[in-house]
Amino acid sequence: MASTDFARQIAGYGLTTAGILYRLPDHPSILQEYVWQDYDLAPRFPQLNKFLAFWEAKLDGKLFRITVTHKDLIGPADLSAINGEFHLQ
Repeated sequence: MASTDFARQIAGYGLTTAGILYRLPDHPSILQEYVWQDYDLAPRFPQLNKFLAFWEAKLDGKLFRITVTHKDLIGPADLSAINGEFHLQ
């Protein structure tokens, strides 16, 4: 049985990392970074947008800048069918 992460990668999800720079609520002149990482679909990034909507609705730190990187971990050239299996001792 394949893991859920592997199944998501086969479905087109890739590893997305967002560096979220935000202002501290008590000291708005100070910036702090939060790193978010999950499997997401580029270019719309529904998981990241859901997280950012939660952030703006529930958290006090005002967003300053978000840097997003995305990498498809499995591509068509990385996966190929095999005709047999060999066991070596």
